[in-house]
This record gives sequence, structure tokens and C-alpha cells, in this order.
Amino acid sequence: MALLMLSLHALLIWGENSHLHTALLLCHYGVFLLWQPVMRQSDKLSWKMVGIVLIGAYLTTFLTNWWVTAFWIAGLFSLIGGRILSSEATHSKVPNILAASYLLAILLLWVVPKLLNADNDLLAAELLLVYVLPILPLTILFLSAKNISLTYTQNIDFFYTLLIFLLTIIVILSSFAIGVVWQIHYVKLLIFTVFGLATTLVAISWLWNPSATFSGLELLMSRYLLSIGLPFEQWIRKIAAFAEHETSAEGFLQASMRELVALNWVSGVSWRSENIHQEIGEPTRFISTFSFHQLHLTLYSRWQFTPAMYLHVQLLTQILGEFYEAKRREETISQNAYMQSLYETGSRLTHDIKNILQSLGTLSAAAEQSNHAADDARLVDLIKKQLPRLSQRLASTLNKLEEPGVEKKNQAKVSHWWKSFKQINAHQQVQFEAPTNLPKTDIDPDVLDSVVDNLIQNALEKAKLETNISINVAIMPSNHFCIEVTDTGSAVPDEVADKLFKTHVSSKSGLGVGLYHAAQQAEHAGYALSLIDNIDGEVRFRLEKVH
Repeated sequence: MALLMLSLHALLIWGENSHLHTALLLCHYGVFLLWQPVMRQSDKLSWKMVGIVLIGAYLTTFLTNWWVTAFWIAGLFSLIGGRILSSEATHSKVPNILAASYLLAILLLWVVPKLLNADNDLLAAELLLVYVLPILPLTILFLSAKNISLTYTQNIDFFYTLLIFLLTIIVILSSFAIGVVWQIHYVKLLIFTVFGLATTLVAISWLWNPSATFSGLELLMSRYLLSIGLPFEQWIRKIAAFAEHETSAEGFLQASMRELVALNWVSGVSWRSENIHQEIGEPTRFISTFSFHQLHLTLYSRWQFTPAMYLHVQLLTQILGEFYEAKRREETISQNAYMQSLYETGSRLTHDIKNILQSLGTLSAAAEQSNHAADDARLVDLIKKQLPRLSQRLASTLNKLEEPGVEKKNQAKVSHWWKSFKQINAHQQVQFEAPTNLPKTDIDPDVLDSVVDNLIQNALEKAKLETNISINVAIMPSNHFCIEVTDTGSAVPDEVADKLFKTHVSSKSGLGVGLYHAAQQAEHAGYALSLIDNIDGEVRFRLEKVH
């Protein structure tokens, strides 16, 4: 870059009326080819590119005047100025700032006066321009004497480069126009031009984002960039409306595709998702393909998309794909929820039937233990009382199976339920306790039978594995119903206790869902099941009415 500036300086100062003009021009052109940021120095040149380079060298020897020179310097200034604005490292900006300063100074103080034939206005500064100004590119030589990786190439910011080029051209043309029309001193002309441009830029920067109450040109520019051929907000609203009103993912996709084909630059569209392939509109030879998750989209346009248009269409179709994927996930979640409800209903009914079978097993055990006539009489009396109750519980379970969404609640007195419950579990190794005055509140006998039976059976299973365990079932003295089931066995492990009543727990002797569904059943009936004591020798479960 330093050699580029020095060769340009030699060409402008000493090459105008010299036999070295062509040599200096070709030297400057060659150094530019070594510096130019478009092609890497390690790239191999094709014959086409070699021809372009040679044609450019041939034309530079003929197209040499001050207007061409002004536009050439403006181009170099924009390339370097774009690097200054887009560069991140501070140390890499210093050489570019020096080079840009040199180019701007030589343009405004040497080239533009040549266009206006105003050389006499700057005679006092000619010595500085000829001998002092080259210090800037000479300084770049020392600043750039560092080992830089050959693979490192600075990116060209097209927007900044184009903006700086246009501003430089405005300065050149406005200086020329004002100088021709007003015929004033060049220094005064330059002041008018520079300050006028600065005022304009300050006004534009204020209008870009003036205040919180007025969005300014920034929002308008963003809307324009996002609305190539279609208002972006309108597309978002339509897609969101389709997603809200369409119940299925495929219905949403078809509605969105019809809306996409309605655009004036779209001729047809075909899409494929899983095993479904559909097409709307007419195919053309201009094809663009997009893929998002499980959606593969082929869009037929009426003309070839420009890069900006392609990015815009990609954004629109990506939004469509994300909404479609959200609808598919919604369908999957709905299906999973349905299957989960079926599973929980089946598990709960299995749990109820298991409790009924356990009660029948208790009656069978009582029948086996009957050895005397008196025992037989009590057994017959027990069976007469319990079979209708078990039949009622079985009928209630079958009703739940036929109508899983309907929960019928039965009501009974605590004293009646407690007497019947002690009779059916009289042959178990269970102790029963109750206060003299039982609570007067009504209870749901089906829920209590199911939940308390489950707690007792769990304690009995533990008694088979551990010796000298006593099981106690007690109604607590309180105004509301509260019953506790306590055993003197080992404590429930902490990792299991944390999951009780919240999720399914693995069980060696059961389905592993008993306490979970018991807690769910109790909660639906207005009861709360909890583990209030969990230590070795005292494991206490409590079931109480909360509302």
C-alpha cells in the first residue's frame, strides 16, 4: 500500500509532462495489482483474467486525464476507507488512516484544482504537497514492517466502500460545479464544499435515529431491506394466523403454500414432508430449494433471484418452516398427552382392581383359617357384609373404564366405613386405633378403601422381608378426617422418598405405580397423602381431608 501511494505521487507530480509518464503509470498499475484486495496473491490466474489484466494495462496508457485520475483516487480512497470502518484491530487501522489521509489531501489539493485550472490558488502549498506529503506513505513502510500471515486477507465491506466512494464523488463534483458557477477562490470553495457536506451528514445522522418518540430513517431502512417484494410484518401476521386457526400441521402447510404462490414473483411451489409430496402452481426453469427440519421446499420463480432476493425468500420460508415444525410438535405433544391419559387411566384402574383382588384374598385367607362352627358363622356373616361392598367397588371401577373422564363420588359416615374396614382386615397382622368420638364429616369410602388398602399391603410386603414389624392404622382425633398408617420397619430410601407421590417408582413386588396413583386419586377426591415420618422403626403415612 505504501508503494501504491508513492508510485501515485510520483505519477501525479513528475509524470504529467515527462517521458517517464507511461513507465510510472504501468508501475503504479502493477503495484495496484499486487495490493488489490479482491484476488489473493497465491491464486492462479486464468487466461481470461490475464487478458483482463493486459487490457487494463493497455487502456491506462491512453485514458489518462484529470477526470479519470480523480475517479481513480476516489476509488482507492473508498477501498481503504471501507477497511478503516470495518477493521476491528486498532493497530491495523493506523496504516489505512495514513493512506486515506494522503489520498484525500492529494485529491482535494492537487487533482481537483487541476480540473478547475486553479493551480495559482495553491502555489503557497505546492512545496508541502510535493515534498512533505510523501512522508505519510513513507511512514506506512515502517508501520507495516511486521510478520503477517499470508493467509490473512482483509474483508471488503461493500456498503461502507460504496458509501465512501459516493461521498467522495459528491465532493469532487460539487467542488467543480461551485467553482465553475461562482468563480471564487479555491480555498473558499473547498471550505463551502466540506462544511456543506459535513452539515448534510450531521443532519442525516440525526434523522437516522433522532429520539425515542420518532424511529427515524433506521426503521424505514430496515423495513425496506426486509420487505423486498413483500411487507415482512404482513407475512408474519398471516403465517401466525394460519398457525392459530389450522388444527393440523398439514392444513397449516397447505394454507401457507397457497399464500406463498399468491406472490407475484412466485410461479409455483412443491414441498415434501415425511411421506407427503404435494405441488401448487406451475414449475419454471428458475428453481430455488430450501430445507428446514423435516420440510423440503422447492420454489419456482418467474425470474432468477438476485442474492438479496434469495436471502429474503430464505428468511420467509425459514419462518414458515419453523411454524410448521412447531405445529408438528404440537400434534406430537397432543398425541403423547392422549396416550399418557390412556396409560394413567389403565394404571389407575389396574391399581383399583388389584386392591379389590387383595380384599378378596383376605376373605379367602379368613375362610382357610376357619376351623370351628363359630368361626364359620362369623365368616359367613363377614362375607355377607363384604361381598356387596366389593361388588360395588368393582362396579365403580368398571364405570370408570367405560367413562374415564367421569368420577362419581360416594359418601358415607366415618363410623360405618371404619367398622366395615376393620372387619375385612381383621385377619391381617394390623392393629386398629380410633378415638371415642369419630369425626362427623362424610368421607368417600371407595377412595379410602383404595388408598388405605394400598398402604397396608405395602407394609405387609415389607413384613415378609423384615421380622418383628408391627403395623398400626389409626384415625386421629381431629375435627376433619385424618388417618395414619404406621409400620416399625426400615425407612424408605431417600432417593425413593423424594419421588413418592410425584412419579412412578420402581418396585420389586408390585407395578411401581401404587402410591403415585393413590396420591392422584386422593387429590382428586379432596384428600392429601403424605409421608410425615421416615426413620428406621417409624414409617408413617398420613391421609387427611383438605377440603
